[in-house]
Amino acid sequence: MPDRGGGPTGPRMRVGRPSRRVRTLLMTLGVLAALAMVFVMFSGFWTDWLWYRSVDYSSVFTTTLWTKIGLFAVFGLLMALAVGVNIWLAHRLRPPLSAMSLEQQSLDRYRMGIAPYKKWVLLAITALVGLIAGASATSQWRTWLMWINGVPFGQKDPQFKMDVAFYAFDLPWYRFLLGFGFAAVVLSLIAAALTHYLYGGLRITSPGARATAAATGHLSVLLGLFVALKAVAYWLDRYGLAVKSSDFKATDNWTGLRYVDANAYLPAKTILFCIAVICALLFFATLWRRTWQLPVIGFGLMVLSAILIGGLYPAIVQKFQVQPNEQAKEAPYIQKNIDATRDAYGIGGVKPSDYLGRGQVKDGQQQRKDADSAASYRINDPNIVSPTFQQLEQERKYYQFPATLDVDRYKGQDTVIGLRELNLQGVDKRNWINDHFTYTHGYGAVAAKGTDTAAGTSGAPDFTEAGLPSKGSLGDYEQRIYYGEKTTQYSIVGGPQKELDYEKNDGSQVTTSYKGKGGIDVSGPLNRAAYAVAFNEPQIMYSGAIGEGSKILYNRTPKERVEAVAPWLTIDGDAYPAVVGKRIQWVIDAYTTTNGYPYASRTTLGDTTADSLTDQQRAVVAQQNQVNYIRNSVKATVDAYDGTVTLYEWDEKDPVLKTWKKAFPGTVKAKSDIPADLKAHLRYPQDMFKVQRELLTLYHVTKPDQFYNASDAWQVPNDPTKATDNNAVPPYYLSMKLPGDAAQQFSLTTTFTPSGRPNLRAFMAVDADANSDSYGKIRLLRVTDDKVDGPEQVQSRLNRHGPIATYVRDLKGADSTIKYGNLLTVPLDSGFLYVEPIYAQGRGSEYPLLSKVAVVYGEKIGFADDLAGALSQVFGTEGAPDEETPPTDPTEPPEEPAEPPATGDGALADAIADAQKAYSDARAALEKKPTDWTAYGKAQADLEAALQRAADAQKAQPESTPGSEPETTPDGKPDSKPDGEAPPGD
Repeated sequence: MPDRGGGPTGPRMRVGRPSRRVRTLLMTLGVLAALAMVFVMFSGFWTDWLWYRSVDYSSVFTTTLWTKIGLFAVFGLLMALAVGVNIWLAHRLRPPLSAMSLEQQSLDRYRMGIAPYKKWVLLAITALVGLIAGASATSQWRTWLMWINGVPFGQKDPQFKMDVAFYAFDLPWYRFLLGFGFAAVVLSLIAAALTHYLYGGLRITSPGARATAAATGHLSVLLGLFVALKAVAYWLDRYGLAVKSSDFKATDNWTGLRYVDANAYLPAKTILFCIAVICALLFFATLWRRTWQLPVIGFGLMVLSAILIGGLYPAIVQKFQVQPNEQAKEAPYIQKNIDATRDAYGIGGVKPSDYLGRGQVKDGQQQRKDADSAASYRINDPNIVSPTFQQLEQERKYYQFPATLDVDRYKGQDTVIGLRELNLQGVDKRNWINDHFTYTHGYGAVAAKGTDTAAGTSGAPDFTEAGLPSKGSLGDYEQRIYYGEKTTQYSIVGGPQKELDYEKNDGSQVTTSYKGKGGIDVSGPLNRAAYAVAFNEPQIMYSGAIGEGSKILYNRTPKERVEAVAPWLTIDGDAYPAVVGKRIQWVIDAYTTTNGYPYASRTTLGDTTADSLTDQQRAVVAQQNQVNYIRNSVKATVDAYDGTVTLYEWDEKDPVLKTWKKAFPGTVKAKSDIPADLKAHLRYPQDMFKVQRELLTLYHVTKPDQFYNASDAWQVPNDPTKATDNNAVPPYYLSMKLPGDAAQQFSLTTTFTPSGRPNLRAFMAVDADANSDSYGKIRLLRVTDDKVDGPEQVQSRLNRHGPIATYVRDLKGADSTIKYGNLLTVPLDSGFLYVEPIYAQGRGSEYPLLSKVAVVYGEKIGFADDLAGALSQVFGTEGAPDEETPPTDPTEPPEEPAEPPATGDGALADAIADAQKAYSDARAALEKKPTDWTAYGKAQADLEAALQRAADAQKAQPESTPGSEPETTPDGKPDSKPDGEAPPGD
C-alpha cells in the first residue's frame, strides 16, 4: 500500500529566530555540557584503569572490560538485528491496498505521521532494544568466561553421566542463550505484529480475512521459532533436574532428582520435547499451507500435554507410588544427594568416631597432668579484650583497634594480636587537610599472650608487643599502616604536606612522607581533574597541598582490594594481620564457589557463616550467595604499607580455580611461591569451617534411612556467653590435643547439640596449621552418652554455682559488670573439660580485666583467680584450694599442725574484728577506679580465714544458756541467722 502523505499546505508561519550571538552562546553551552558529561564518564573509566595499573592487575581490568564490551556489542547487535529485520520484513510484506474500513481509516493518520520518519523510527527502536539487551548481556561476563575456559571436574553425575563441568560451566551459559533467544523472538513477534496491523496485514474489525497470507507466514515462522526454543528448554530442563532445589524432609535446600523426578518429570520432559518439535514444524509448514489450523491444534495439544504430562502425571506418581512407601522409593536418590553434598563441601572423608563424653575424676594427679598438656587454654578472649587493648595501648585518640581481635601463632605461642589503625573520629580538629593529608595511617601492632595475664596487673593481658612505637617479640618491621580494615577514607600522601606518625609525650611530633610504591600519582592536571570528579572533591584540583610526588590512596581495606583484583572469588569475612619479615601483611582467605554441582544441596553463605560475632565488617563477601560447592582455593595477602595484593594458589586440584586461571592468566601465583615465614601464619578459614559444620548437622549421616528419618539431626548451639542473643556460637582457634594425638595442634573447634535439645552431641575440630601434614583434616567425636551437658547447660551450671553466684552478686552490688569469655571445650580422658575466663569491669572503668577462671569437668567445678587454681580445685590435687578454704601463700611457712585453734571470747572478738576489716577492704577494692582485683581477692581470702577462726572459737565455747547475749555480725549488729551461716559479702 503506498504511503499516504498530505496535510494542509500553504505559506509557512514566520517564527522569530534568536540572534547569532544567542545561537552561538547556546551552542557553546551545549558543547560544554556535552564535554562535561563525556569527561564525567571518562573520569570513572580512567581512575579505574589507573587503580588497576597501580596494583599490577591491569590484565583483570582489560579482560573484564573487553569481555563486557564484546557481550554488549554481540548481543546488542543480535537483538537489534532480530527486531529491526522483522519490522522491516513486516513493512515489506504489507498489502498493496487496505480495505477501506473505519479501522483502516483511523490508522491512516498514524501511517501518514510516521511516513517521513520511517527510517529514523526503525533506527530508534532497534537502537533502544539493542542497548537494553547489550547492557543486560554484560552482567553475564562471569558466565561467558567460565563457559569458554571451563576445565573438566573429572567427576560425572550419577543420572546423566555428564561431567560436573557441564552443570557448573556449560548449562548456565546455555540457559542464558535460551533466555536471550526467547526475548528476541517475543520482541520480534510483538514488533512484527504491530507493524502488520499498522499497515493492514492484520485486521481486527475489518471485513474479510483477519490476516494476509504474507503476515500469516511471517508470524507463523516466529511462533515456530518460539515453540522450537521451548523444545530446547524442555531438553535442557532434563539436565536441570540434577541441580534443581526443593524442600525435602530435614533440609530446605535439597538439590537433585528424587523418585518422581527420575520416573515422572524426566520422561515427561522428553515427551514434551518431542511434541514441541512437531508443533514447531507445523508452524513452519504454514509457509506452504497458509493456514493456522494445524499449528493452533498442535500448540493446544502441547499446552494440554504440558498440563497433563508435566503436571498431573508427576502428581499422581507422587501420590500413589511414592507417598505409600516414600522411604524405600527415595533411598537411592537420598544416597546420591549425601555423596554429592559431602564431596562438594570437602567433608567426604569425615567419619564420626564414638566418644563417651562423660568425664570423671579418678586419678586426680594424672588427670591434672593430662589437663595441663591437653591444650593451650586461651584465657585472653579476643572478643572481650579489645577495649583493654584500646585503653592500655591506644596511646593516642586518633588510633583504634578492631572490636574483635585476631588469634595467631608466634614462636609456638597462641597470640592475640591487633593493629593500631587510624581513627579520624579521635582527631580534635577535623578539616580536609587533617582528614586526608595529615592523619593518613595507623602505627604498629600490639600482641599479647593468649594463655597468660601480666603479673601484678589485676588481670591485664601479658603484652609481648606494645608501646608507641611498638616494641617487643615481633622484632623490627615497618609499623606504618596505610591499608587496614578500618581505613575507609582516601588519603593523599608523599607530596609537600607532611604526615603525622604520632605525637611524643613531650608534645613534639614525629612526621613522615610516604615512600611506598602504592597509590596513584596526582601531581599532573589530568589525574587531578579526574579524581576531583570521581571523588566529587573540587579541592583536589587546586589545592596547594598537592604537588610533586603526591599520590592518592583509596580502596584501602584488604577485602576491597582482593575483591577488586579477583572479582571471581568469594572473600572470607575475617582478614587477619601477620608480621612477616619486615612488613605487616593482611592475610585473606578466598573461595571459589558454584551453585551448579549436581545433587549437592545448596546453602546460603550469608546465613551459614553468621554467628554471635558476625557484624558488617566480619561478614562474608559473596559473589554468589547461594552455593553448593566451595573450596578455599586461594590465600591472598595485602601489604599494610604499600597495599600490594598477592594471590597464592592453595587448592591445586580445584577445577573452578583452574578455569579462572585460564580466564585471567598470571594473576595467581603457584603454591610453591608462598614464603615459609608467611605459611607459618596461614590457618584454616573460619567461614569455610562454619559452612562445613552447618552441613555436618545433617550430612554426618551416610545412610539414607537415617537421613530420611532425621533421627540423628544436630544443631550448632547458641553462644552461651551471650544470653540475650540467639546466634550460633563461633568456632574457636585453639592449640590442643585430640584423643590419640601425641602433641598439641593448632586447631579450629566447635560443638554440636541434638536438634531441639541442649545436651552435647558431638565435638568437631580441624587441623588449622598450614605447615601440618594433616592440615584440613576434620575430626568428629560423636558423644555416646546422652546426658552429657552441652555448652548452654554448662554455662547455666556455672551461673548457679555458689561461689560464682556470690562473686557476681558482689560485683553487681558495687556497680561492676561481668563479662563471660569464650567457653572453650577440650576432650580429656573420655570427657570434656570446659574452661571459661570471667572478666570484670569496675564502676567507672572503660575496659574489662580477667578476674577469675572457671573450669568444669564432669560433676566438678573449679573457680579461682587463675587457671592453675581452678584446675587444682577440679582434680583435687595437692595444694589445691578447697571451695570452703581460702588459698594460702606458698612462700609462708606452714602452721604447726599440732597447735590448736585459739578459743575464748577474746579469740572470737579478734576473729570478728578481722572479718569486719577484710569485708571493708573488699568493698574498698571494688570501689577503686579501676577496680583492684588483687586486693579484692586477698580481702576475700582474709574474710574466709577470719570467719573460719570465729567458727572454731565458737565451737570451743560451752553451749549458750537462756538469757545469754546474742551473737553479732562483723558490723556489730545482732545476728538472727542460724548458727554457722556466714554474713553476706563472702
